[in-house]
Amino acid sequence: MSLFVRKPLDQLLAQAADNEKGLKRTLGAGNLVALGIGAIIGAGLFVRTAAAAGQAAGPGVTLSFIIAAIGCAFAGLCYAEFASMIPIAGSAYAYSYVTMGELIAWVIGWALIMEYALGAATVSIAWSEYLNKLLGGAIPYEWCHSPFESFTDTNNITHSGIMNAPALAILLVLTLLLIRGTQESAAVNAIIVFVKVAIVILFIAIGWQFIKPENHTPYLIPEGTKAITDNAGKVLTSYDGFFKHGWGGILGGAAIVFFAFIGFDAVSTAAQEAKNPKRDMPIGILGSLVVCTILYILFGHVLTGVAPWTDFVDPERGREASVAYAISNYMKGYEWLATGVTVAILAGFSSVILVMLMGQSRIFFTMSNDGLLPKAFGAIHPKYKTPYKANWILFVFVGLFAAFVPGHVAGDLTSFGTLFAFVLVSAGVWIMRKKAPNMERPFKTPAYKLVSILGVVICTGMIVAIDSRTLQFAGIWMIVGLVVYFVYSRKRSKLRSYADILPTADDFEKNR
Repeated sequence: MSLFVRKPLDQLLAQAADNEKGLKRTLGAGNLVALGIGAIIGAGLFVRTAAAAGQAAGPGVTLSFIIAAIGCAFAGLCYAEFASMIPIAGSAYAYSYVTMGELIAWVIGWALIMEYALGAATVSIAWSEYLNKLLGGAIPYEWCHSPFESFTDTNNITHSGIMNAPALAILLVLTLLLIRGTQESAAVNAIIVFVKVAIVILFIAIGWQFIKPENHTPYLIPEGTKAITDNAGKVLTSYDGFFKHGWGGILGGAAIVFFAFIGFDAVSTAAQEAKNPKRDMPIGILGSLVVCTILYILFGHVLTGVAPWTDFVDPERGREASVAYAISNYMKGYEWLATGVTVAILAGFSSVILVMLMGQSRIFFTMSNDGLLPKAFGAIHPKYKTPYKANWILFVFVGLFAAFVPGHVAGDLTSFGTLFAFVLVSAGVWIMRKKAPNMERPFKTPAYKLVSILGVVICTGMIVAIDSRTLQFAGIWMIVGLVVYFVYSRKRSKLRSYADILPTADDFEKNR
């Protein structure tokens, strides 16, 4: 049987409608928008904005947000069509299984682990950084950083990390909440989202009066800008290379801040738990994307206007806990706001981790039901109706990354996984229109050919702009995934096992 055998859409929809073996439908449109905002506004905004400004875009990070948002908008329209048409957990993995076949579905499912699992790890690391900021640096550097991180202080003493204990602790708490139930998790998330958005708006409103025009001049990092070093003379960031200055730096910055937009697609992983997915999924996906894009542009403008972008290069000055740093050092009279912002950010990061863990466990659940992962990933708790074993396995996997891998490495890998998913979903809409033109589509992507092409081109461009080391790690990860597929998953695929008694996707379309 072909490696690209496609799953019949009827079979997928029947699986989604199975209320006995499936997930409980408890989420409305408001819950879905809140889930999207909960996942989007987090480390990407409060940490990656500063990282993009300091490493590539300078004050032009606002333009980076716009480029990233445009790519997300095209992909978001495609996600909305798929999510309304195929309301099942699994997101891009499930869509690819129907449109492009099993091998591509496996590849995208494997890539999504980088998006959701490593996304949760990245944000838990940021959570740890802000907690230490709130506690005045009370947590020793060794116990809130990975073994691969070190810094030299003003006394010329080098400190090296051992493990990130606070990141591991927050992952455990949220895993227990997810096992307890989706509706309970959504309720907690809604409260956190309200507080988080209020704080972002408050920072924008108060910070606007502290913007210094000179901090926005020049708006792009000039070619020939000298590398920035730490106290020991170690180079922190070099501005050589096309994606490190000028308009190339804007694209490089877009690849970095793109992490800030992951989350709206996480809404699609909850399709099987939506009360009315045909109507509510497009609202949740596109609504959360629009709200967050507006806030991001305003936030980036204020942050780089209040503090010089060069302050965001050194982790000891402003890259970690950048918002609290800007308030404490440049917004005199509002030092109290730094503490409030830090508390709200901690809560906000928690909602991001919550949604990322939920999204990944739902993808594991769907892949397990297809036979591509062990049965444990698809086990449903008899009382809470949640994939509890998948949650525990995910906690171990994410916990290892959060405790022992630097945040910027996990974050860049997350961006790769997300962009790769966006490319395939954007292409998938066009393929599905050709393969199943008569299928009911409650939401239709406008000008789908143009949207598909632009979605693929822009997202591919941002993949190319990711640093080469991250792309090498991603390549190794994808090779490992292919080995797992051919050694384990291909032999256990339910679609292949039942090939003789089940109609294929092609058979289904011929009989329509």
